[in-house]
Amino acid sequence: MTTTDDTPADPALSSLRRARDRFFSGRPPGDGIPEDLAQAWRRARFFGVPRDLATPPRIRPPLDSPLLAAARPVLDRVAPTLSGAMGLVLVDSRCRGLWSSGGRYAGTPTPDGMAGLDLSERAVGHNSAALALRTGRRAEVHGPEHFLDLWQEVSAVSVPLYEPTAGRPAGTVTVVAPLGEGRTAHPGAALAEAAAHAIETELRGRARPPERVLLDAYLRQRADGAAAVALDGNSRLVSPEAARLLSHETLARLERHATALLRDADTGPATGPAMGPATGSAMGPEEHAPEEIPVPGGEILVPGDEIAVPDGAGLTVRMTRLVHGGEVIGAVATVCTAARRARSAERRGRDRLPGLMGTSRPWRLTVSRATELARAAEPLLLIGEPGVGKTALARALLGLRGTAAPRVVDAAEQVPGEVPRWCHALAELPEAGAESEAAAESDGGAPPLLLRHAERLGQSDVAALLSLLAERPAVPLVATHTPGTPTGPCLSRLLDILAARSVTLPPLRERVEDIPALLAGLARRPSPGRPPLTWSLDARRALEQHTWPGNVAELAHVVREVAERRRATGPVRREELPYGLRVPPATRRLSGIERAERTAILEALRRHGDNKARAAESLGIGRATLYRKLRAYGMDQA
Repeated sequence: MTTTDDTPADPALSSLRRARDRFFSGRPPGDGIPEDLAQAWRRARFFGVPRDLATPPRIRPPLDSPLLAAARPVLDRVAPTLSGAMGLVLVDSRCRGLWSSGGRYAGTPTPDGMAGLDLSERAVGHNSAALALRTGRRAEVHGPEHFLDLWQEVSAVSVPLYEPTAGRPAGTVTVVAPLGEGRTAHPGAALAEAAAHAIETELRGRARPPERVLLDAYLRQRADGAAAVALDGNSRLVSPEAARLLSHETLARLERHATALLRDADTGPATGPAMGPATGSAMGPEEHAPEEIPVPGGEILVPGDEIAVPDGAGLTVRMTRLVHGGEVIGAVATVCTAARRARSAERRGRDRLPGLMGTSRPWRLTVSRATELARAAEPLLLIGEPGVGKTALARALLGLRGTAAPRVVDAAEQVPGEVPRWCHALAELPEAGAESEAAAESDGGAPPLLLRHAERLGQSDVAALLSLLAERPAVPLVATHTPGTPTGPCLSRLLDILAARSVTLPPLRERVEDIPALLAGLARRPSPGRPPLTWSLDARRALEQHTWPGNVAELAHVVREVAERRRATGPVRREELPYGLRVPPATRRLSGIERAERTAILEALRRHGDNKARAAESLGIGRATLYRKLRAYGMDQA
């Protein structure tokens, strides 16, 4: 998947509308309009696209689309997270609509949604999906840039989906939203990138045998400039750089260690006499951090120790297990020089925010975007479901500026009238300009403010904040917002103002590859003499299959509960997890009533400590009926 940086501010929307009107009246659109946009309009007119088209033309959709089959599980998870009037659209390489949810991108909703609608440039003119397919890069099209009148109040961002082997786009995933006040970066760009990455992961996982997976991991290490060796217990691939640095004896030892890793995969990292114990890592092959690394293609790298070898001064080798489809299929060893390790350490210190855990693509995109916005002393809005980590991210972002600790205000706990008082105090402080910002901070300028639960603000509090933002648009404010509750007109106006600089955090179910790192970070420091809390592969699989409605906060609760209840030693097993987490997902598609019944049973078992007799009594059914339903829903093996 290839992406581009956010497009810099092009002509304002009003200028684009005037240029579009001139174009349709037969006059040149003007010098201030990008030439590629003017050419797109001309192509649509050449193709005979009517500007007043009521709905895109319908064509026959593909009967069996591998792209839709791979994308459907991802889209079904992403669609419920869409906020407001946002929509999600999937098209294939011919720009035929395959699937859609929400939004107003196609005008009047049809019974089949977007399935079978022709969104090609020849049919509907300039649009983000056609542009992304043509350029092979992320594309944004806002309001009047569209050719059709139908989409003048719509903003869309499309990310191409690349085929696993052909290297060309198989389609695009598009997030649509109502047009904002200005031609700013699309609010759903991070969501589109994350969904595209997850769909490509599904495509690769369905398309490639283990041998190809191992080869791709080896080639990725070589592309990063590392001297690499790939091993699967039967054969090995050695890069010229590694062959030059390592002796035959060391290569043979690496092969023996890889065989041990494959043999002991179900019980954790192997310990070889020559190589030493393996430990977790969450960074690249030459970096030190905990737990697993997700990589393109749906595989997981599980690094071990960095081991000194006698072949050269300052050389070390890191053995990395490659997990594909839940099984260890091989290992990649990378040779690290002292200079390479120093560069990696310097890069980590520059790019990472303290206190945050996770290396998944959705999380990295979110943190990167938020970090970029937080460098300016202007309001920032963090949006997300309960428990996704909005407050933790806000504290880390405010710490970037090196000022005093932020003032934390929780709208859910505020005394009436308190918010207007601190808004008035902030408005009276001298505002720091570009030249005197550092001096103002040292003299006690406006302190950074963290406002939690903006959705719980009262009307008078919202009015005070609106007045503050009108007087001081650059007030150093970071607010968190949890969508889902009805908002009045005043609060909607406040959120609209803050939305120009907003970031949406991905839910945990969209970044399950971060769960191993989160498990390590959320565990309490063990008491003296006790080993740290570790997790078996089977337990981690169970956690990754859970939907996590409470997100990271729910995971933290599970970690605390397991740590407090367990008396055994060694890695946590699946049997030690709460009942609702031990149960695998349903093996068949359930109806709405069946899903509700299954959820009620799980909740009753959790509430009564897995005691089936008490759970059945609380549900008003007999134990025999409960056991029958457990078998029917595939829950009897938990």
